[in-house]
Amino acid sequence: MSEKPVKLACRNLWKLFGDGAARFVARHGAGADAAAIQAAGLIGAVRNVNIDVRQDEIFVIMGLSGSGKSTLVRCLSRLIEPTSGQILFDGRDLLRASTREMIEIRRHKMGMVFQHFALLPHLNVLQNVAFPLEVQGVPRDKREARAREIIELVGLGGRESYFPRELSGGQQQRVGIARSLAVEPDIWFLDEPFSALDPLIRREMQDEFLRLQNMLHKTIVFITHDFDEAIRLADRIAIMKDGEMVQVATPEELVLNPATDYVAEFTRDVSRAKVLTAGTVMGPVLRESETAGTVPQRARVAQIAHQVEAADKPFAVVDAEGRIVGSIDRRRVVNVLIGRDAGA
Repeated sequence: MSEKPVKLACRNLWKLFGDGAARFVARHGAGADAAAIQAAGLIGAVRNVNIDVRQDEIFVIMGLSGSGKSTLVRCLSRLIEPTSGQILFDGRDLLRASTREMIEIRRHKMGMVFQHFALLPHLNVLQNVAFPLEVQGVPRDKREARAREIIELVGLGGRESYFPRELSGGQQQRVGIARSLAVEPDIWFLDEPFSALDPLIRREMQDEFLRLQNMLHKTIVFITHDFDEAIRLADRIAIMKDGEMVQVATPEELVLNPATDYVAEFTRDVSRAKVLTAGTVMGPVLRESETAGTVPQRARVAQIAHQVEAADKPFAVVDAEGRIVGSIDRRRVVNVLIGRDAGA
């Protein structure tokens, strides 16, 4: 299957804080290291980052506090002005767009959800969700009709007249998500949107997020510091350290083939069963009579472990088109669960 087109990219992107930042980058270019940046009295928040975010994928950016992930996302939407580089959105360099053009792009093509819900306390749910459309000048009847559709989509039907103070934390976050979706964005930025929620509600919001993505197929840039959350949600994960992009890969690739010692340490305690898929550990194709059923190629081993272990026969592994591409049996599942080589 061919890769989907690139929706958003950045090339040689820098964001340095301090006097003379642009001159420093022009003089040193990609060769500037952390020591040189510090010696110049600058802070290297984003350092020579290059990424491609493909259409319809969930691209997760991870890193410890201070790694530059939030600054990077704000640069991608030009909420913060980069020091130098390119940001390509549908092939257009956003750094060449005027302030007025960027306002229109954010209003019509970008959705944003942040850790703090930032709901307007004097507006009810319907008015909060419709607010971006009001800013666009959409007539009241049309914007409220659209807002009601999105409120139903995120599971808040019947609460249109509630005010933020009357909602739980999870419900407030759903309002924030609904508001960001009201403009039908081409790309969706989410900066640690669930980190302020308690673990149970956070899990429910992750499930809701995946349900919405399966319906809407958005291009998403999602920031988190929680690797369990990342592997549940991500198509690919980018790991940052000290402003640099250390590795971009699928969750499986990060765990099986870390590019650096830092990535290896970052993923060291991750359960392989939560990361490895049936397609990674599968064996040869078997006859239909030899299998107990089918499991998706992209299903995590942890998701199918009970099902496979309880059966007397292996399961056929099928790809997205329903074609049988291999098989997985109890032995292969157990090997993953105990940390032994899957094919042993």
